[in-house]
Amino acid sequence: MHTRREGGTERHRAMKFTDSPVIELQVGNTRLSLQQDNGSMHVGTSVWPCSLVLVKFLDRWARPHGPDRPNNPYADLLDFRGKRAVELGAGCGAAGMGLYLLGLADIVLTDIAPVMPALRHNLKRNKPVLHKTLKTSVLYWNNSDQIKSLNPPFDIVVAADVVYIEESVRHLVEAMAALVKSDGLVLLGYQLRSPEADKLFWELCEEVFVKEKVRHEDLHPEYAYEEADVFILRKKKDKEDELSFWRGIPSLGTTSS
Repeated sequence: MHTRREGGTERHRAMKFTDSPVIELQVGNTRLSLQQDNGSMHVGTSVWPCSLVLVKFLDRWARPHGPDRPNNPYADLLDFRGKRAVELGAGCGAAGMGLYLLGLADIVLTDIAPVMPALRHNLKRNKPVLHKTLKTSVLYWNNSDQIKSLNPPFDIVVAADVVYIEESVRHLVEAMAALVKSDGLVLLGYQLRSPEADKLFWELCEEVFVKEKVRHEDLHPEYAYEEADVFILRKKKDKEDELSFWRGIPSLGTTSS
């Protein structure tokens, strides 16, 4: 997740979490407690709604056969057995921790360096209910070395509320394409934040992914915000074979720290 850098990392480290609002999220029989640092200059230290919408959508259908129908249309989506996952722009960790509680045990949460204190703080805060500390890694979307160090490809790439700056969109789509398996999927919690970023994001996704929009009535009724959506992205087979589109984009070879 890209953020404003005013004040620098030193200022962020000096911030206190105790005066920030806490978001509680019920996942199955477990309640996560997410402490925000809304006073920082980094948007990743706040809990954004799409991460909650995504987790609660999956939590709704994780119950045996779903809540409303005998045949669960998302049963395959929720089969996390043996799956590896990575979250992009994890922020305070709501989506990653929620998915872990739903059975996605092998997941690494990533974000840029200045957001790591907030992420690690929340992982430590929730360790009593998680019963472990989830894996984290610093990741800038245009840093190919950091992408390779994660040992892709992954079965599942998770991202929520990450499309809001036009300049970062290309790096985001490149990172998703580089990280996900040819037969894997991207779970995307999405809200339109910038018309320019939105337009470019879906144009680039069209080159690589087939998208499926989850029906709004299938979201959790208490987290079915009008402006928030969940998408499932899968790689186009022809693009996986060609790879020409991504080879023609030089930016993934650059690095940022």
